[in-house]
Amino acid sequence: MFFSFDGIDGSGKSTQMDLFCQWLIDDHRREVIRCREPGGTPLGEKVRDILLNQKNIQLEMETEMLLFMASRAQLVREVIRPALNKGKVVVCDRFLLASVVYQGHAGGISPQVIREVGKIATGNTHPDMTFVFHLDPAVAATRVGDATDRIESRDEEFLQKVDAGFRQEVQQGGAAMKSIDGADSIDSIQRQIQSTTEALFEKVRNH
Repeated sequence: MFFSFDGIDGSGKSTQMDLFCQWLIDDHRREVIRCREPGGTPLGEKVRDILLNQKNIQLEMETEMLLFMASRAQLVREVIRPALNKGKVVVCDRFLLASVVYQGHAGGISPQVIREVGKIATGNTHPDMTFVFHLDPAVAATRVGDATDRIESRDEEFLQKVDAGFRQEVQQGGAAMKSIDGADSIDSIQRQIQSTTEALFEKVRNH
């Protein structure tokens, strides 16, 4: 199965991913492959450096989106699909939804156009469940602090659009997306994630 964690930076998704992966290993004896976007492959890590660390490089929003897609295409074919084909559980820090929101809703590119490009990049590979973390951008910024990357360092107006974009996508995403309030306690959030996953495992077992 394939899970992704997404949402505004500082919303707690990385902490929850750590707990979730450990739970899958300890309680379900699953072999877990953890990956991140951009990155996760030798090519992807080089692209990650350009996208997140090179603040002196001017990237047009379309260029940014396509670089994310290039990293994603490599990750799907080099890591995600081979792992899924072997029956492993893949847990990814961000996936296509991030591009739809960051370069689409917030960046000004048509979200539908990004989805179409995403079909090529992912080969129509979709997470079985995406956990989407919401948190007021002002609160999230205090958690991130000064350690911001090139995208996190954008202004508050951009981040407000990101937050609104994630909320809109969850409303339209159906059963394959679970909304998570990043302001809840760590334990409460993890219980929600585990409960959702248990139900998904049960559904698969019954089919």
